[in-house]
Amino acid sequence: MATTTATTTVLHCRDPLNERRADAHFAAEARQLRAAGGTVLLIDHDALLAGDAERAVARVPEGTGAVWYRGWMIPAGRYAALDAALRRRGGELVVTPEAYRRAHELPGWYETFAGLTPVSGWLPAGPGVVPDAEGLGALAAGLPPGAAVVKDYVKSRKHEWDEACYVPDLGDPAALHRVVARFVELQGEFLTGGVVLRAFEHFVTPQGSAAEVRVWWRDGVPRLVTAHPDSPVAEVPQAFESALEPVRAAVEALGCPFVTTDLALRADGVWRVVEVGDGQVSDLHREADQAAFTSLLTADRALLRTPSPSGTTPA
Repeated sequence: MATTTATTTVLHCRDPLNERRADAHFAAEARQLRAAGGTVLLIDHDALLAGDAERAVARVPEGTGAVWYRGWMIPAGRYAALDAALRRRGGELVVTPEAYRRAHELPGWYETFAGLTPVSGWLPAGPGVVPDAEGLGALAAGLPPGAAVVKDYVKSRKHEWDEACYVPDLGDPAALHRVVARFVELQGEFLTGGVVLRAFEHFVTPQGSAAEVRVWWRDGVPRLVTAHPDSPVAEVPQAFESALEPVRAAVEALGCPFVTTDLALRADGVWRVVEVGDGQVSDLHREADQAAFTSLLTADRALLRTPSPSGTTPA
């Protein structure tokens, strides 16, 4: 069994309508953490995004020491401001701003996972800025010919697949520009970092299982496996476990304490990493084991060096 400690402290986003409660989306996690002997502190996510980190942490006591964050996504710059505000109060984030950016944004993790993930390229761009045709052409030239997917450093618009995500042929500059422009428009102020093109790979869904598997890594060890939160089913295929060793090596090389990797099965039978993220802001499938998830944060760090026999379940 993983051990727990009362000194484990997690910052949750507060409910926008009640500053004394955790946001409803994370309320069950907060309850489970308290039951495991941890401490829940609340921050104002809206204030943080608005640039007022001091107001965001106003309810965090002085001298809290090392804390985890668990909540909605935070732009890397705002995350750094959160860490700075906590340090002024005698606290600090377990995941440093540098580690957060490395796991959260594609340019930070891509080279480490090269060979395990679709070929990608990116152009820095601010919200509302569509790269010019020459820049997009050069970006497309760095990918294999054929189809591609458009996203920013963090998110895609996969639910607007045809209009703002999928480019059928990178050799069609008009179609490429149209999809990228629509993506930038729909992302609006939330566009993060710039425009990313990823080579399209055809994935299949194992019968009766989730189309994507989310692996939760703590200090380089796979501690929990769940379905991707968008999956209508919670069942996880077992065959993917053979793909974990090369992914483990990449996670260890990345050097971040709490990471998620999303894996999907390519049509040729090869498991591929389709996304990497910081575990603090990765969503959990609604049917996932809350206690197992909580143990990711409360487990003794030394224990994590000895994974369970399968290497995929909490100790």
